[in-house]
Amino acid sequence: MRAWGDPAIIARCGVAPIGPTTDQCLSVSGVDWVAHQLTDGVRFTTYGRSPAIEVLVPSDYKPEPLLLPAFGAAAAVIPQGEHRCQ
Repeated sequence: MRAWGDPAIIARCGVAPIGPTTDQCLSVSGVDWVAHQLTDGVRFTTYGRSPAIEVLVPSDYKPEPLLLPAFGAAAAVIPQGEHRCQ
C-alpha cells in the first residue's frame, strides 16, 4: 500500500479481483477500471486483472479519473484476463 498527498490518494496492489458488476467501467490508457462511488471519493479497481490494483481517490481531486494514468504502467504489467469493459 502507498499513499500520496493530503488528503491521501491510496493505492493497494494484490487485492482480490472483482467479478461482474453494475458499477461504472472505464478504459484508461488500455487498462480497464471499475469505479465505485464512495461517500468521500471514488474507489477504482482494475477489471479483468488478477491480482487487482485498487486506487482510492478522495473527492478533493475531482475529476477523479484523471489520476488513473499514473497507475496505468503498474496495472499493465498484470496480464488482462477475459473480463473487459464493454
